[in-house]
Amino acid sequence: MKNKLVDYIYILLTIGLTVYGQIILKWRIRYLGKLPDNISDKIKFLVSLIYDPGIFSGFFAAFLASLAWMAAMTKFDLSHAYPFMSLNFVLVLLLSGLIFSESVTTNKIVGVTFIVIGTLISSYE
Repeated sequence: MKNKLVDYIYILLTIGLTVYGQIILKWRIRYLGKLPDNISDKIKFLVSLIYDPGIFSGFFAAFLASLAWMAAMTKFDLSHAYPFMSLNFVLVLLLSGLIFSESVTTNKIVGVTFIVIGTLISSYE
């Protein structure tokens, strides 16, 4: 049983790294500005984002999350592990409200509550 609990670390790492990537991308892009209107300027802007250390760390976090997910797939059935990925919605909603002062409405809270309930039901073995 204890060994099985340790296996969940791979899922938690996947979630944590994925959420970090989303938050850091939003934080850096807010700082670096809006997407230009002109198509060539859009391309230049998007390519330049890759060279930002924060954005690069978000991409690297996504890569590490992929490795953690592959490790999780060696331990769990996909149908058991994948519902946990919906917790990304919960964490991103909460952190976007706290960090970026984005609106956390009643509808969003109700929706996320349903996601959590669904995750609990579908992951129960």
